[in-house]
Amino acid sequence: MYYSSGNYEAFARPRPVADADHKRAYFVGAGLASLSSAVFMIRDAGVPGSNITILEKLHLPGGALDGIKEPERGFVIRGGREMEDHFECLWDAFRSIPSLEIEGASVLDEFYWLNKDDPNYSLQRVTEKQGQDAHTDGLFGLSDAAQKQLTKVFLASRASMEGKRIDEVLGREFLDSNFWLYWRTMFAFEEWHSALEFKLYLHRFVHHIGGLPDFSALKFTKYNQYESLVLPMTRWLLDQGVTIQFDTDVTDVDFDFAGDRKRATRIHWVREGVTGSTELRRDDYLLMTIGSLVDNSDNGDQHTAARLDRGPASAWDLWKRIARKDPAFGHPEVFCSSIEETKWESATVTTLDARIPEYIRRIAKRDAFGGRVVTGGIVTARDSSWLLSWTVNRQPHFKAQPADQVVVWVYSLFVDRPGDFVKKTMAECTGEEITAEWLYHLGVPVEQIPELAATGARCVPVMMPYVTSFFMPRRAGDRPDVVPAGAENFAFIGQFAETSRDCIFTTEYSVRTGMEAAYTLLGVERGVPEVFNSTYDVRTLLEATARLRDNEPLHVPGPDFVKTRLARRFGTGEIAHLVKDAGLV
Repeated sequence: MYYSSGNYEAFARPRPVADADHKRAYFVGAGLASLSSAVFMIRDAGVPGSNITILEKLHLPGGALDGIKEPERGFVIRGGREMEDHFECLWDAFRSIPSLEIEGASVLDEFYWLNKDDPNYSLQRVTEKQGQDAHTDGLFGLSDAAQKQLTKVFLASRASMEGKRIDEVLGREFLDSNFWLYWRTMFAFEEWHSALEFKLYLHRFVHHIGGLPDFSALKFTKYNQYESLVLPMTRWLLDQGVTIQFDTDVTDVDFDFAGDRKRATRIHWVREGVTGSTELRRDDYLLMTIGSLVDNSDNGDQHTAARLDRGPASAWDLWKRIARKDPAFGHPEVFCSSIEETKWESATVTTLDARIPEYIRRIAKRDAFGGRVVTGGIVTARDSSWLLSWTVNRQPHFKAQPADQVVVWVYSLFVDRPGDFVKKTMAECTGEEITAEWLYHLGVPVEQIPELAATGARCVPVMMPYVTSFFMPRRAGDRPDVVPAGAENFAFIGQFAETSRDCIFTTEYSVRTGMEAAYTLLGVERGVPEVFNSTYDVRTLLEATARLRDNEPLHVPGPDFVKTRLARRFGTGEIAHLVKDAGLV
C-alpha cells in the first residue's frame, strides 16, 4: 500500500488482484469502516460480493451513523457528522454508490449538487441570556499569550504531546477564549482530553480555521446520515451479493503466531443466542472494527431518563480479549476505563407545537420549514450550566417526518451539572425535562415552558458512556496499526485503528482505515488518497495566522527607521506578497 495524490491515481482503475474470485472476506461490525472497505474490495480488488460476509451484533447496519424512528419514542439520532471537501477517501467511496433519489447520479453527485445549491453557514453561532445574541461577532479573542501557546502546540513534535491533557499544554487565557468555545463544542473536546488529538486536529483542519465561527467550512447531507449515506451504500453491497449477518456478536478471534508471521485462524461468535465459530481458510481475510463510541448507549424517552450503562460492553470486551494475545494489538483500557471522562448525552427533540419553530427562526434567522440550511451547525448557549448546544439540519431530517414537525439535535458536554431551568443534571433528566432546559435557552417565556415541554414536543435522550473515548490521552502503540507488522490475513479498522495520516472522530477516518486495510491485504495497485496537505501550504498557514489574530496586522516593535529598513529588506518579492495577501502587514 502507498499514498498518492493527483488525478493520475484518482481516476485510474486498478486491475483485479490475482485469484480475486477465490478470496473471501469477513468483517466484524457493519459500521462505515466495514461497509466502505467492502466497497473497495469489490470495486478495486475484484472480489465478488458473494464472497464477503459482514457480522453485525445489531439489527441494522451503520454503527454510529444512525437515524431511526422508534415505536412509542419517536425519531432518534445519537449524533451528527460534519463533513468537508477534503474527505478524500469518503468521497472516493461514494462516487461509486448510486443515489437513491436521483436517477443516474452517485451519492457524491447528489451531495455535491445539494451543497452547491444550498451552501452551509451559520447566522448565529452562540447565544446567552435565554436565546439572545452573545456577540462573539466571529472573533476568536485570543490574547498574545494564548496565540503563543497555540503556536507552540502546533509546532511541537507528536511525541512531546503523548499522554498529556489539553489543559496541561494550554493555559486559562486560551481556555477562556471564543476560539476554545467554538472548538470544544464543534468537536466535543474536553479540557482533560488528549493534547495530541487536539494537535492533530489543528494540522488536519488548519485550512478551516476561518470557517470555525460560522461553519462555512462544513457540508451536510440532505437527511440523517443513515438514510443519506448508510442506506445507499448498504443497498449497493446487497445488490453485489454481500451477506450481512445481523444479531451476530463476535466474541473472540484465534491467531497463529510463528516467528514474525501472524494469521487469524478462527472467528468465535454468538448468533441469536447460539454459540458458533467460523474457520478462516488460506485465502480468507478478517477485518475487525475494534472499540465503539456507541457501545452500551441507552435510550430514554419523554418520561424516562437515559441510563448510564457501566456493564459489559461487547465491542470493548472483544478488543480486550484480542489485545491480550499480542502487544501489537493495542491497549483498549487506555480508552474505555474512564467512563466519567468519556461520556456525554444527546437528545433528539421533535416539535409538535407550531410555536416552537418560531423561536428557532428568531435565533437561526431562517425558516425551519424551507427545506434548506437552518442553523448551519450547532448553536451553543454559552452561559448554559450544561454547555448545551443544539442544531436543526435541513428539514425534513427523516423521509418519514411529517411536514409540520422539526427534528432538533441537542447535546451537552457537562451532563453532571444542574441545569439553569430544570435544576437537575442532564443525566437525571427525562426527555420532557431536557426539552424544558432547551426551550429555556431558546428564549421561550418561562411561564410557557412547562406546557410546551410536556405536550409541544417529544424527546428521546441518549446516554453514551464511550462517545469521546478516542480523545483520551494516549501514547504510540495504544492503538494497533491498521495492518500490524507480520499480519498476513487480518486488519483492524475504525476509529481505534492507527493510521498516522489522519485524525479520528470523522467519517473520513473510518473510511480511510477500511481503504488502507483492503488495499494492503489484497495488494490493490492503486494509491490511497493522501490527506489534504494544507498544513504544509504556506498560504494556508499565513491565512490561518491572520485569522487567529482576528485579522489584526502584526506590529513590529522599535523606532520607525528600523521598521523602514525591515520593509526595504522585505522588498516586494513573493514572500512580501504572500504576507500582505494574508493581511498580516
